[in-house]
Amino acid sequence: MSDRLFMLPSSHDHSHWIRLRTLILLRWVAIAGQITAIAVAQHRFNLQLELGLCYLAIGISAAGNLIAIFAFPENKRLSEFENFLMVLFDLLQLAFLVYLTGGLNNPFALLVLGPVTISAAVMGLRSTLIIGATAIILVTLMAEFHLPLRTEQGFILRIPDVFIFGNWIAIVIAILFIGAYSFRVSNEMRLMSDALSATQLALSREQKLTDLGGVVAAAAHELGTPLATIKLTSAELIEELDDRPDLREDAALIREQADRCRDILRGMGRAGKDDLHLRQAPFSTLVTEAAEPHMHRGKAVLYHEEPLEGGDFQQPTVLRKPEIIHGLRNLVQNAVDFSQSTVWIDAAWDNDRIILTISDDGQGFPPHLLGRIGDPFVRRRRGESERKQRPEYEGMGLGLFIAKTLLQRTGAQLRFANGSDPYQTLSNSNGRGAIVEVAWPRKKIDAMEAGAPVTGKNLPLEI
Repeated sequence: MSDRLFMLPSSHDHSHWIRLRTLILLRWVAIAGQITAIAVAQHRFNLQLELGLCYLAIGISAAGNLIAIFAFPENKRLSEFENFLMVLFDLLQLAFLVYLTGGLNNPFALLVLGPVTISAAVMGLRSTLIIGATAIILVTLMAEFHLPLRTEQGFILRIPDVFIFGNWIAIVIAILFIGAYSFRVSNEMRLMSDALSATQLALSREQKLTDLGGVVAAAAHELGTPLATIKLTSAELIEELDDRPDLREDAALIREQADRCRDILRGMGRAGKDDLHLRQAPFSTLVTEAAEPHMHRGKAVLYHEEPLEGGDFQQPTVLRKPEIIHGLRNLVQNAVDFSQSTVWIDAAWDNDRIILTISDDGQGFPPHLLGRIGDPFVRRRRGESERKQRPEYEGMGLGLFIAKTLLQRTGAQLRFANGSDPYQTLSNSNGRGAIVEVAWPRKKIDAMEAGAPVTGKNLPLEI
């Protein structure tokens, strides 16, 4: 199959997460360190430095900070380009100071890693590459071109060329490694944060739909008695008003509208409100509810259930959790989308486990991505066959991640395999395409074992 996963958006702009005040504070810390280093070099070691140029570079940095403080509000958040300019300025200012104080003979040359790390953590790939390339060019130039460090007697302090070369190699490697590492880690954290936010949003939406269904079902249940009373009374009035045709028509209209209200509420509250079925349901009912939106999309969805060896013949009654419904719905949608004609949903249980297997007759998961299924934002270019199969599909890379995350929150363990793989171990399936097995410890979702009441007074829903 070309790709059963979802697509990553072309880019994410996260630089606006960084407040201007944060970079201003970091720059003040750098300015304080630079002044301290120059003061110690001058008064403690009596080094002859170009103090005018050094303090000029520091003064320009301090002036830029002051201008930013008074020109922008405290909650100013930087755009990608503004952030890039701030970090580039700090890199150039630091490189100029290192040039004035011995180049790579100065151990503080390692500080050029600071702007590179910041850019990799908060900016996009293009800006990070430009900052990193600029840092490498500056370090290379400083290895050859710099003002020497001189003692009070005029002696030049320098280290052997082999150490200069070693410092240059070490800094370049550090720029490449730390930049790539910081960018990768921060990008993974941002993607995971986005994915978890989307998961929470999906769960919140499912919870609201569940609560709304409960309110509708409750209304249908509670209004049934007064509507029946209205219908009975209106029927009696119709019989007693044979000699008053005008009033008899009004009574007939009342009965007609009462019947209409009954039909509307019956349709809206089709789930009913018998005992505590809003909170628990037979496992097959839960699976059917999850799969129902995809049952009539031109593919056959076949459900089968049977107990495992040693299990009770009667199917378990499980907690009706929105996480389970939404997670299973995503898995069924994925199977229906990529199947050729048929999707199989097989349920099995024993005294310890409840297992649901969803399989199809499609081409299966991409083998090289099997180990990454369930990760958010797995990007892979769609092939021509998939565009024809799903021309309207523009995924965000979250479907299977949301399903996996929500189901794992209920205690489930998910396994993915392809039916065509001779080494796959998920045997409880019919399809030769993709196979997803969802297994719960029975005590996690079984309403009896979890302590949920089977019958009793219906409790008001809090919305």
